[in-house]
Formats: sequence, C-alpha cells, structure tokens
Amino acid sequence: MRRLRACLGAAAAVGLTAAGTTALVAGHASGAASALDNRWYAAAPYLMPLDNDPPDPGTIMDATGLKAFQLAFVLAPNGGGCSPTWGGTAPVSSDTAVQSVINTIRGKGGDVSVSIGGYGGTKLGQACSDAAATAAAYQQVITKYGLHAIDFDLEEPEYENTAAIKNEIGAAKILQQNNPGLYVSVTTAGTADGTGWFGKQMLLEAKSQGFTPNNFSIMPFDGGFNGAASQTSALTNFNSILQSTFGWDQATAYAHEGFSGMNGRSDTGEIFSQADFQTVLDYATGHNMDRFTFWSLNRDRQCSPPDNGGRTSGTCSSVAQNSWDFAKYSVKFAGATPPSTTPTPTPTPTSCKTAWSSGSVYTAGDEVSYNKHNWKAKWWTQNETPAATDWGPWQDEGAC
Repeated sequence: MRRLRACLGAAAAVGLTAAGTTALVAGHASGAASALDNRWYAAAPYLMPLDNDPPDPGTIMDATGLKAFQLAFVLAPNGGGCSPTWGGTAPVSSDTAVQSVINTIRGKGGDVSVSIGGYGGTKLGQACSDAAATAAAYQQVITKYGLHAIDFDLEEPEYENTAAIKNEIGAAKILQQNNPGLYVSVTTAGTADGTGWFGKQMLLEAKSQGFTPNNFSIMPFDGGFNGAASQTSALTNFNSILQSTFGWDQATAYAHEGFSGMNGRSDTGEIFSQADFQTVLDYATGHNMDRFTFWSLNRDRQCSPPDNGGRTSGTCSSVAQNSWDFAKYSVKFAGATPPSTTPTPTPTPTSCKTAWSSGSVYTAGDEVSYNKHNWKAKWWTQNETPAATDWGPWQDEGAC
C-alpha cells in the first residue's frame, strides 16, 4: 500500500514527466492531514461515501475508536475517458461531497485511503492508454485529497485483462516512486488455494515490473468458504504463493500479506460471524501480517427487521450484532482498544402476518407469512410460493 523521503531524485522526476502530472508529498497536498501510523491505513475498513446508505464516519469513530477509512471506489467515467470519478459518475475534479466526508474524518483526528477498482464498472487501467496515463489519473486523486494511502482493488473482470493489469501495476509503481511515503495495498480475489490463476498472473506482472507494495491482500469470501478455518487456510496457501513468486522467506511473505474479509452474510450466502473475525485477527497478528480489513462499514449494522442470514444486503450484515461491532476488530489490529459498550437488548420478534395461501390472489403491497418470515407482494401473484429471489413476486421482510 504506502512510504517517504525528503526530496525527489532523478528517477522519480523522470517518472513524473512520464505520468504528465506534478507529484506532491502527501502531507503537503491541499486538504491533507498529518499521516497516521501505517497500521491504521492497514486496518481501514471499506466505506462507500456516496452509496449504500453511507453511515456517519464520526459516529463510527466515537463508538469504536476507529481512525482510518478505505473510501470506495474510484473508476473511469461510465461514458468513457481516462479521468477519475467516484463510481463512474461523479468526477473527482469537481467533487465536494466526498471531500466533506474526508474533512469530517480528519477533523476528528482520522484519515482516509482511497480504493480504486472494485468489482463493478470500468477501471482506469482498462480505459487509459498506458501505465503513465493511468498513474496521471490516479495522481489527480492523491493530489485532490492529499492522500497518504491508496488501494488497488484488482479483481473481475479487470484482472482477466492483461493490458489493464499491466497499466494498473505500472501506475502503482509510478505513484509509489513519485509520492514518497505513500502506503500502497493491492487487493485481489481469494480462493481455497490462496488466489486463482488471474491473481497469480497479477503477482507475476508485479514481479516483472519490480513492484513491491506494502502488501498483497486476498478476499477469502464468495468462493465456497465456510468460516474462519477456511479463511486462515487460504491465507497460509497465499503465503506460499508469495514465497514462490517473489523468493521471500515465510516471515517476509507474511509481512507483505493482507486479509480483506466480508462481515456477516457474503454475496454467495457464506456467514462470517464476529467469532470468525476474531479467529482471523488472531491469525493475522500472530503471523505479523501487514493488513486486516473488511467490506464494509455500510454493512456493519444489524438489518431492520433482523434478517437472521436470509439475504445479502449492501446496508446491513444479516447477522445479529450491535452497530459497528465488526469495525472494532480493525481497531484491535491497529493496536488500539475499542471503547466498551453495553450490549443492545435482543429486539422483540416481529409478529407474523396472515399465512400465505396457494389459492389466494395477492396484489402489490399485500403481506403474508411463510416459513416464519413475512413477505410482501411486488405485483399480482397466485400460487407462487414466497421465496427470496430478485425475479420472484415476493420481497422478504425478515423473520417473524
């Protein structure tokens, strides 16, 4: 992810010219704050500041002691071009909304990293002509927000594009050289074996370009994982991949390895509890790993009504929890002690509606109960059993 020196040497100056931009030591950029210890950037959970019902970061900071946030995601414009936007729609150059979020965080003694890429949208590595042009686009983000840390989230479908990955890794190397002190993480998909073929090709590209970030992190979820034991096994296997790719010993590989999890119910229905997070945290700290983070703070709260694992949401975890419980594991990884809180009483279960009947006709808005869940009809339906599917006529309103 990120690092420092007092002045730029000749090689860095050449890189700046190639990137077509003016680099700034992060602490001197407009709107910058003093850098936090790198452990905080390594512990920063992801936050979507413009989507998925963004929570107030100040509230999270007060409740947990968290100081760093990983803001997601910077992409290429949806309409095409090689300039940075938030989510493909909001140009970084004219942004005030995300800047306001950053100001709130910095005003309370915290800081942010920015994540580029992610799963959806067009990535700048795909849209820009080469590594220098890609770096120039990202430099606008670093300069605009005075960043001390940046995350390259390289996953499907971008990491299947050889040219795009070459641009991204090349850009990461240029930014690392031109912004002394910048903490740089590279995040990619996780598999039971550590990472898949495309992840391994990305590592080989980094090796061929002579690029070493602060860490390479894997995301061990959405791949048939089953709790913490499967995740720590993947981290062990990924460590072996790092050793064989870069010629590192085990300790050096762990010092450049990171974990990026998903709290609660994953996209594919896996469940990761707080106990799982504690187990992985113990593994990460016990092996002196460089990063422990998760997707996402927008999801770090209990669904209302409580969902009990029945669906995956971008705005809640689908598991029983108090708000911001998962963020406290990041705080622990950073070396701080979260403030103690009084557990929230278990909410009274929602009462069940009239039972669904196969012979009845239901129209939009009608509510029924089935299999101890309440359901609301999206449109006219008869003899269609309530089930949690995006294309079906029923919307799951939670357990009753």
